[in-house]
Amino acid sequence: MSRVQLRFYEELNDFLAPALRKVDIPHAYDRRASVKDVIESFGVPHTEVDIILVNGQSVDFSYIVQDGDRVSVYPMFESLDVSPLLRLRPAPLRSPAFVLDTNLGRLARYLRLLGFDCLYQNDYDDATVATIAHREQRTVLTRDRALLQRRIITRGYFVRAVRPRLQVKEVLARFDLFRLVAPFKRCTRCNGVLQAVDKQTIEERLEPKTRKYFDSFMRCPDCGQIYWQGSHHARSQHLIDELTK
Repeated sequence: MSRVQLRFYEELNDFLAPALRKVDIPHAYDRRASVKDVIESFGVPHTEVDIILVNGQSVDFSYIVQDGDRVSVYPMFESLDVSPLLRLRPAPLRSPAFVLDTNLGRLARYLRLLGFDCLYQNDYDDATVATIAHREQRTVLTRDRALLQRRIITRGYFVRAVRPRLQVKEVLARFDLFRLVAPFKRCTRCNGVLQAVDKQTIEERLEPKTRKYFDSFMRCPDCGQIYWQGSHHARSQHLIDELTK
């Protein structure tokens, strides 16, 4: 029986049982195993991991653990200079293009309202989410830990909060997105990029009061949804202020 010792740092401890958090963890194994398999055996998705040190040396997920190894597992660093270390992906872990699982529909609408590229449909299954993430290099947002353990997903984040408005604040903070907020840029219904449209082109679709009092309109080229600065716009602006403060 071979043994290694692991320690998980910072928010990776969220995935561990309380007794295993912020302590050295002895782990016994009886078969050849990659460090990725060992890490995920503790319920920590590989998408949350950015740096692995084994006996003080940087390794990637394919490293085969050896008897007596000391493994340190780190999440994305925000401020420390880790340039000498081996990063586990060619580009930063975070990307402002997302795909969300079926449990995060409200979060998707809020992020779209703030201008972020978020693919979401309420009939996406886990395989579809994983395929989209892999094909389009999108970051998966989910509350399903098992989804993040799929091998083809390289970018992902387990959303801790349950309430949608808190989820938005969490994602903005986690991915440092506050400076990229661009409200009213995307369709909250389907994620299309809004385009200005001439009033005459859509006039027959407008209610009489809307036609009378408003002249500037945006339209989603994908689903056809029309937007203008009516009373709903003021409510949306109030929500944006709440989400980004």
